[in-house]
Amino acid sequence: METDRQDSLEERMEKLRKELCQAEGNPEGGVRAASENDRKGYSQALKISSEFIAAVIVGAMLGYLLDMVLPIKPWGLIIFLLLGFCAGILNVLRVVGVVTAPHPVDRIGEARNTDKRPKP
Repeated sequence: METDRQDSLEERMEKLRKELCQAEGNPEGGVRAASENDRKGYSQALKISSEFIAAVIVGAMLGYLLDMVLPIKPWGLIIFLLLGFCAGILNVLRVVGVVTAPHPVDRIGEARNTDKRPKP
């Protein structure tokens, strides 16, 4: 009796899995594609978080070292920690794709640098 019940559960699960795959438009079985998308999402999340944390840590370290060298005890750490936070936010926005193009002023500077090449 227990095996009949287990068999019926497995049959119903398989039937439900097939219906879900057909509803998603992937008749072969979308389990593999879904797990690959999950892995890509996890890797991008890890990349984004590590870049943000690294920027904040680098800013804090630079501020701390500046405080050790100059007699401006808390201000170097505070300012560079905020700069590191802003740099981390900018890195996250670049990875996500919100900020893709450089500022127009930066483009003008690039154009001037390319015009100063020696002519053959």
